[in-house]
Amino acid sequence: MGAFRAGLAGPGLAAVAEVKRRSPSAGDLRPDADPARLTAQFGDAGAAAVSVLVDERFGGSLDDLLAARAATALPLLAKGFFREERQLLQLKQAGADAALVILRDVDDVCAAALLAYAATIGLDVLVEAHDDDELRRAVALGAEIVGVNARDLTTFEIDRRRQLELVSRLRRHDCVVVAESGVWTRAQGAAAELAGADAILVGSALMRAPDPAAELRELLSRPVVKVCGLTRQQDVDAAVAAGADLLGFILVEGSPRRAPGVLDVPDDRLSVAVFVGDAAETRADLVQVYTRQQGRVRGREAELLQHGEPVARVLDLPWDEDDPLHLQRAAMVEGRVMLAGKLGPDNVRKAVRAVRPWAVDAASRLECRPGVKDHAKVRAFVEAAR
Repeated sequence: MGAFRAGLAGPGLAAVAEVKRRSPSAGDLRPDADPARLTAQFGDAGAAAVSVLVDERFGGSLDDLLAARAATALPLLAKGFFREERQLLQLKQAGADAALVILRDVDDVCAAALLAYAATIGLDVLVEAHDDDELRRAVALGAEIVGVNARDLTTFEIDRRRQLELVSRLRRHDCVVVAESGVWTRAQGAAAELAGADAILVGSALMRAPDPAAELRELLSRPVVKVCGLTRQQDVDAAVAAGADLLGFILVEGSPRRAPGVLDVPDDRLSVAVFVGDAAETRADLVQVYTRQQGRVRGREAELLQHGEPVARVLDLPWDEDDPLHLQRAAMVEGRVMLAGKLGPDNVRKAVRAVRPWAVDAASRLECRPGVKDHAKVRAFVEAAR
């Protein structure tokens, strides 16, 4: 296994941080970008690999790749429009661990030849697909690393929903999956992770940030934060402004926090519809389903679902009861855990240190009365959790 693939194949969501000075769709992003300095900073911020644009249309060159190589031991991905074996050899000699091959630009014969040659010189290949046909081609070529780009390279439009659908199809194939483009927030990164992406490739969001390394650190930080029991649009807006990643709406008869429906949530966050027993049709991005319990509004156990597939376990307290060993048991659970149960601004930090959950979820302890959020408590909770 090559260094680039190995760097992305570990547990959790990895990030390929990209160095590029400009974009054909957005123009200048960071004209004075220093590849060596940025590469070193990205490594310190938790990047699993660094992508370097070597194409002049993006303000890049092979010299940028050489500078990045001198600044880091991290795997480097060379990005450009490569169609010839000699180009791959140049990239390898300049320090690249992997190269991009865009299926829109090459036929299957050319792609297969590039993959075969790359293998002989020890170069990984990120095979990029944009649609159903290209995804099928990538699988047929036996690509070990597949990038699914949310950006249409003809119109430059972003379709993240379509990207996530394509990413989810690769779950049944033995390959490393990279979600490319369209990730600006922790919630969007989390959505790609839940769909099955091993890594996200982030460029424009980092290049436009005042502090690219700090932006990368923020995108990768966990836990993601869910504010649940929202019943009013003004409370949704306040939770978004506070920095919540997931917004939860309880659609259960008998709950004092029953919402009128899934309210409006910005595209850069995720909505969660909460049910007991069976889930109904919903426009929410995710569904949280609790078990039923006789005489209670809900049981204790729940699953988080994306398109009907379980993606995380929700570990909660018993309804109206205490469990002094709740955190200890939660810390022993493998896989993604969303920790819930009487969390608030005063105790979430301790809970995060004890459990290291993928997400935290709070509702009742952020209220001034059932179903109505106290905006100061919401802000304090998000800040303490993050």
